[in-house]
Amino acid sequence: MYSLFFFSGGWVLLFLRLVLGAIVIAHGWPKMKNLKQNGANFEGMGFRPGALWGTIAALIEFVGGIALIIGLFVSGVALLLSLEFIVIVVWKLAKNNPFVGGIEFDLLILAAACALAVLGAGVFSLGHMFWGF
Repeated sequence: MYSLFFFSGGWVLLFLRLVLGAIVIAHGWPKMKNLKQNGANFEGMGFRPGALWGTIAALIEFVGGIALIIGLFVSGVALLLSLEFIVIVVWKLAKNNPFVGGIEFDLLILAAACALAVLGAGVFSLGHMFWGF
């Protein structure tokens, strides 16, 4: 018996990559536009040095989102996003943020990033076209 994933897995992974990529680009672009303010924001949240961690987060989100959309280095980018969102969820839990209106969206991004880290880009990706993965 064949699973539905056997027939549609490539399309599902493409959809997941496009949606997750668009979401993280939308969150990374404002950080990229003003890295100095982003660094100050990270410093204010307790991530020191803020300029370093803010720039790393901005690059992972913006450049990583582009990589997800085109399908290059998807597993590595998704792993970096997973690590970033683990930190976000733990930080929010430490601040006693509620589930609804607090961490649910971050958990969803974390789950999607974990899935892509494990499953890879799928057949509809530049990585598969050039290197077969």
